[in-house]
Amino acid sequence: MKKTLIIIVFICLYLLVGFFGLGPVMLADGPMQERLVTLAIVILIFIALTYIFIRLLRHKK
Repeated sequence: MKKTLIIIVFICLYLLVGFFGLGPVMLADGPMQERLVTLAIVILIFIALTYIFIRLLRHKK
């Protein structure tokens, strides 16, 4: 049950980061450098989420 809850929470987190993180990258009016910095931050957030997700799933075994 806890594993399912963890998966659902992380799916929601991925969707939120994707929506609110990649939206400004694709739709921003600013310079390309600003888009690239935002994209780098979003990628780092995705990497951190994936790391935490894997750690939680392995810890629960």
